Amino acid sequence: MRTGIGTIEAIFRYPVKSMRSEALAIAMLGWHGLEGDRRLALRRRAKQGDFHWLTASKLPELVLYAPVHREAGRALPTHVVTPDGKELPIFEEQLADEIGRLCGEPVELTHLNHGIFDEASISVITCDTVREVCRLAETGMDIQRFRPNIVVRSARATPFEEDAWVGGLLTFGEAEDAPAVAATLRDARCAMVCIDPDTGKRNPDVLKAVVRANGNNAGIYGTVVRTGTLAVGQNVFLHRWR
Repeated sequence: MRTGIGTIEAIFRYPVKSMRSEALAIAMLGWHGLEGDRRLALRRRAKQGDFHWLTASKLPELVLYAPVHREAGRALPTHVVTPDGKELPIFEEQLADEIGRLCGEPVELTHLNHGIFDEASISVITCDTVREVCRLAETGMDIQRFRPNIVVRSARATPFEEDAWVGGLLTFGEAEDAPAVAATLRDARCAMVCIDPDTGKRNPDVLKAVVRANGNNAGIYGTVVRTGTLAVGQNVFLHRWR
């Protein structure tokens, strides 16, 4: 059973984990998420254990660093623009040294071909969920707090309707072989949503609003089951099996 649930409002990728996003009109969806998404991350060299990546949860200023492309045709960025306007080559030590001084420990940039993800390679949220959380937190609506890959403008305009997608299949576009993502689990939120992407300042009321409104969940994670091209404006369908 196929149901139209809305259209793609926006597409984002995050070339360097926890740094600023890139808004895309068109994106290639591969087996490991969007091409170029979270393929780079800063590794905490002295950190032991399973999770040794530096994220904005530890260093909120990371969201103010903006990866940029200075060579056509490259999926990965070539430089990073710092908060004070310097443009640094992405793999040179100057960038890692600056961020290491900010966080108080040595870091190095790492490239993983299949990406560095917390739960799954694709995240999806509706405009209405973001709007409701921001309303409850009494802050301006800002989708970037939630760091989604795909933002859906819902036909129902009902906050947290993504919960009902879990267990179904999302397809994007009208073609029979349209790109598809299995909605596997709800997106349990962390302190990242508290960080203002324009200032790096924290507002704990945002996470409190998610907890109060929907048990700490906002949006869904998904696994790619069919690759293809995503584009802003594509129709989005939910498929369920009776």
